[in-house]
Amino acid sequence: MRTLLPGLLLIAALHAADWPRFRGPNGAGVDSSTGLPVEFSPSKNLLWKAAVPFARSSPIVAGGRVFLTASEGDKRLTLAFDTLTGRQLWRRELKCDQTNKVFRTNDPASPTPAAADRAIYVFFPDFGLISYTFEGEERWRRALGPFNNFYGMATSPVVAQGLVLLLCDQQSGSYLIGIDKDTGRDRWRTERPGASLGWSVPIVYSPSKDAAEIIAFGSARVDSYYLATGEQRWWLPIGSDGSMGSPLIAGDTAIVTASGHDQPWMPSFDSALAKYDKDGDGRISREEFKEDKDWSEHFGWIDSSHDGFIDTREWNAARTFGLGDYGVMAIPLAGKGRLSSKVLRWQFKRNLAYIPSPLIYDGVFYMVRTGGIVTSLQPSSGAVLKQGRTEKAPGEYYASPVAADGKIFFVSEEGKVSVLKASPQWEVLAVNNLEEDTYATPAISGGRIYVRTRGTLYCFGAAALTPPTNAR
Repeated sequence: MRTLLPGLLLIAALHAADWPRFRGPNGAGVDSSTGLPVEFSPSKNLLWKAAVPFARSSPIVAGGRVFLTASEGDKRLTLAFDTLTGRQLWRRELKCDQTNKVFRTNDPASPTPAAADRAIYVFFPDFGLISYTFEGEERWRRALGPFNNFYGMATSPVVAQGLVLLLCDQQSGSYLIGIDKDTGRDRWRTERPGASLGWSVPIVYSPSKDAAEIIAFGSARVDSYYLATGEQRWWLPIGSDGSMGSPLIAGDTAIVTASGHDQPWMPSFDSALAKYDKDGDGRISREEFKEDKDWSEHFGWIDSSHDGFIDTREWNAARTFGLGDYGVMAIPLAGKGRLSSKVLRWQFKRNLAYIPSPLIYDGVFYMVRTGGIVTSLQPSSGAVLKQGRTEKAPGEYYASPVAADGKIFFVSEEGKVSVLKASPQWEVLAVNNLEEDTYATPAISGGRIYVRTRGTLYCFGAAALTPPTNAR
């Protein structure tokens, strides 16, 4: 029996549940793995590591491979690694003739790939969608863009029922597209008038075998679309500073987290003119705006016409961005047409996460915000269970939490991974320091946790899995 055990463990690892998209199956951030370590570092419970080029995209795991995207100059990269050894299996490059300038907190390869049926699907905003086999052979490519998003695109593809779904929210011309996963041809395209720039990744709600909907979270609205046709089922106007992450499904309820405002968050245009308009022409030029050191780098977002000036319409559009119903919102999934906030089952407005997606695990809702502030809620009612802080990991959070094995993993920008005991009254078990800034959401599969830092892909586990000496 002892000689068989390593082989059985190896087989189990090879057939472990995949983590095939951003935040794993349907974006829930949850895996069935057991035996995950509480403590790990570059020198503890490390199974392997691999040097990787920089990007903010997250790793996915499928078919015994870890897939990543990255960029180097005008090259857009897709990389595949063996899950057991960390050996790089292949690297594919795309050269972009023209590249879009992106904001400093984004990069050209921030979208996370998706996998299904021995194929992967990669979105590069400078290029479009491209599909490879698991062996790295190109299957098809589909040009998309150019996109009108000052901060850059960051949404990720999702594969469901034979379609590659991509939510393309931008400052103008937003849409949701469904592409045949085998041919790369459009099946449908749904315009999203009124949807502004955003970076959310949709999820799929399947109440029955023959019915499936796409839940799309935007900066000004949450929508449900029929997956087969792209036809809208219902929509709810909201206010968000910029939709990010993925919604969650809790039974017959969708839960979204939108950080927004009750009042305009910028001064009036008359006040802005008094401060910036030195030549008195009733507009604000880029040069005039430069004196505001905190906001001058955002000029290109406010100047939506890209003519080099901010007028009253543009200023007021930015001033009211995020205005409306906001917070953690529980939306019943049985509606049709335009919904109002009156249908919400509950709403919570304190300590809201901005970038990280929330998490539901073992019947508890969790979210983390800047400063390492963690809040747990009851998903059925929104009642507060606990609010506290992971004190050894303050700072900013870009990665979304993930969970398995009774543990929740929160990763800060500084590369500190807090491991919490999952419970309504959660507690911090350990804070592990990877000593490098980290933006990507970890992947969990087969009793291992894969974490991407600025320059390294780590695989952590309680014990290494190796083939038995008599394996054939």
